[in-house]
Amino acid sequence: MSTAMNHREHSSPPLLSLSGKKVVVVGGKTGIGLGIAHAAYAAGASVTVASRRITSAEERRDLANFEQVTLDICDEAAVRKAFDNIGPFDHLAVTAGPDLGTWGTFMDDDMRGVRSYIENKFLGSWACARYAAPHLRAGGSITFLTGGLAARHKSGFSAVTSAFVAVESLSGSLALELAPTRVNTIRPGYVDTNLWRVMSDNEREALRAKVRESFPARHAGTADDIGHAALFLMTNPYVTGTVIEVSGGENLVPSVF
Repeated sequence: MSTAMNHREHSSPPLLSLSGKKVVVVGGKTGIGLGIAHAAYAAGASVTVASRRITSAEERRDLANFEQVTLDICDEAAVRKAFDNIGPFDHLAVTAGPDLGTWGTFMDDDMRGVRSYIENKFLGSWACARYAAPHLRAGGSITFLTGGLAARHKSGFSAVTSAFVAVESLSGSLALELAPTRVNTIRPGYVDTNLWRVMSDNEREALRAKVRESFPARHAGTADDIGHAALFLMTNPYVTGTVIEVSGGENLVPSVF
């Protein structure tokens, strides 16, 4: 029995292993995207992060383990070129999106803010999946990112909610259209990233404390938490067309925002 156990330990890959796989993270240089990139690298993958510009090692030592490519999700031709240059790979995570507060409201004087947000988030996610799909190897996956506003409506956030719901619907449609490539969405709740840099340090700490006190998980979400969920979606061959909520139970309590 000891011999059999030793053989099993050496012949089976570790849980959530991405050894020998290549992962592309669009928006992988900051926030949740960076958390997914670090998680994939720690699980054994080679990781490519795609963003609007290349960042030098002197600027960002935390990117030293990743290949970088330029990709603007609002530029369809640039998206296509980027994935043609990347070539064959195994898993795609699309996390890029507009900064906090860049969306328009329903009754703005014009629809520029709304159009920009929806084009960036929804059509940008669409373009990445569209031009990545031909390069995905067998057993590959696509993971989109939305947010809690997809399930909890809030005044002033019509564009955000609409874009998130559209991305989640696209995920289910592509799970059928691109099968057997698996397509899923992560819907995070509050996650402590640089998305909240518009707040002062004291305000951010007060928000963290309120989250830890009120959310059932008694934990303020981190990019690592979302990275763990992304690894699950990349490595589990029986999960597709699913929205996974990673929110600490945020949807079960009154809003803290």
